[in-house]
Amino acid sequence: QVQLVESGGGLVQPGGSLRLSCAASGLPFTIYDLSWYSQAPGKQRELVAAITTGGRTNYEDSVKGRFTVSRDNAKKMVYLQMNSLKPEDTAVYYCHATRWGISVDYWGQGTQVTVSS
Repeated sequence: QVQLVESGGGLVQPGGSLRLSCAASGLPFTIYDLSWYSQAPGKQRELVAAITTGGRTNYEDSVKGRFTVSRDNAKKMVYLQMNSLKPEDTAVYYCHATRWGISVDYWGQGTQVTVSS
């Protein structure tokens, strides 16, 4: 079965950094597009960053220049490096995997990121 497991969340002060990790298993990792979503209380889940099978990335405007998404196909891992964190970044962050042209997608359980002084 497919599993996506996030880790690395926690409490960090404004301006600090955090690296989220997502470990994938049970799927042919190299042919899946990967992304990170965030969901704050009472708000819709939204795309934060994405990376395709070919390594192309895109980011939500508010995180450009601060966050970096990367993938390690050998380790079946996807990462989100989060720098210059702001209180507005506080949310649950979810790892997502999808295959182009296929309706099925997969979600991790989420990891809480709290940015507060």
